[in-house]
Amino acid sequence: MKIYTGTGDKGKTSLFSGERIEKSHDRVEAYGNVDELNSNLGLLAASLPDVLSGLAADIRQIQKTLFHIASWMATTADSSSIAYLEKIGEDRIEFLEHSIDTMQEQVPELKGFIIPGGSLPASQAHVARTVCRRAERRILKLITQPDSGIDEEQFRQISVFINRLSDYLFMAARFINHQLGEADQLSKDA
Repeated sequence: MKIYTGTGDKGKTSLFSGERIEKSHDRVEAYGNVDELNSNLGLLAASLPDVLSGLAADIRQIQKTLFHIASWMATTADSSSIAYLEKIGEDRIEFLEHSIDTMQEQVPELKGFIIPGGSLPASQAHVARTVCRRAERRILKLITQPDSGIDEEQFRQISVFINRLSDYLFMAARFINHQLGEADQLSKDA
């Protein structure tokens, strides 16, 4: 089977639910940003040293959730394909919140605004955080369109998950730096 089909050569793509839409459509923009976020998380997990293997495993679980989120965005609400999608439940949001709390207990109290950086993996976590925020904006734009053809309940859960994920990535960057002996770089001296 060839990887290229030529079906997108004229600027259209197929959704999971079968419809053909413009590649510039807000729906494609939204799931494209989630895909970019997922790729950045893969890079983050690959850059973590063995001492942070637990964090890498958690990030790989988050990547699986992001794959499901992208599938929701690539499927219209009236499609029979909805039945094949895995729901994004409250348990995934709770997982992020618990992880944030656990990491926060292990880092020094925050005393100012942080300049993204420090170690290479922490810097990658900050890049992923900013991509996550962009993905969130694209998802919210899609949700607010009157003719978006989305499953509103799932998209509410998705938007909460993505919002919490950006908090998780901020804390992960601090946690990584702390575990690797790097101090937070503050925007001004505390």
